[in-house]
Amino acid sequence: MKKLSLLLLGHLFLSLGIIGAFLPILPTTPFLLLAVFCYSKSSQKLHFWILNHKYLGPPVKAWEQNGVIGLKAKILATVMLSLVIIFQLPYLNIAIVLKVSVITILILVLIFVWSRPSKIS
Repeated sequence: MKKLSLLLLGHLFLSLGIIGAFLPILPTTPFLLLAVFCYSKSSQKLHFWILNHKYLGPPVKAWEQNGVIGLKAKILATVMLSLVIIFQLPYLNIAIVLKVSVITILILVLIFVWSRPSKIS
């Protein structure tokens, strides 16, 4: 039952990660990393597949093996999260406390992203 749950979660996170590649408000990398984790515990075949995927594999391998986030990914994350902060959040009809909370979380995410190495030492 645990393996099945992790497998289903892996599929969900992979789907969200792929969708996030096209929607600026939904992050890609965290969902892909969660998918890899779930697959590593439930399906060696899918874990191997995602690690060796032409597009998804290299950044996931770099993170899994060395905690590296590439410079292009850092810049893309910064641009996308900045666009969300500048162009989407101000126009949402939600409480100011919620807006400030979201902005704080996004800034903390960027701090984490930029604190990671950009290349393997």
